[in-house]
Amino acid sequence: QEQLVESGGGLVQPGRSLRLSCAASRVIFRFNTIGWYRQAPGKQRELVATITTFGLANYADSVRDRFTISRDSSSNTVALQMNSLKPEDTAVYYCNTESMNIPWGQGTQVTVSS
Repeated sequence: QEQLVESGGGLVQPGRSLRLSCAASRVIFRFNTIGWYRQAPGKQRELVATITTFGLANYADSVRDRFTISRDSSSNTVALQMNSLKPEDTAVYYCNTESMNIPWGQGTQVTVSS
């Protein structure tokens, strides 16, 4: 079964940075736009950023200019560099295709708190 595996979360202070990584199978990585999503407690899952197979990135307004999504074809991974983190960025972060057709993984917890 195809799957994606998220890693890199943790507890950080406001203003600091974290880098998340999403490991995908070669098939998923090669043929799909990949997105990072997040779900905060009591809220619906929301799309944070996407990157196409050609490397074109799009961002939610709430993270634009702070987060950067990138993909590495040598390792079939999609990274999310998160800078200037805010408490409202606290959530479980997931990756999936743009069409969300892969079973959701466990995600990686990001907590921004002083």
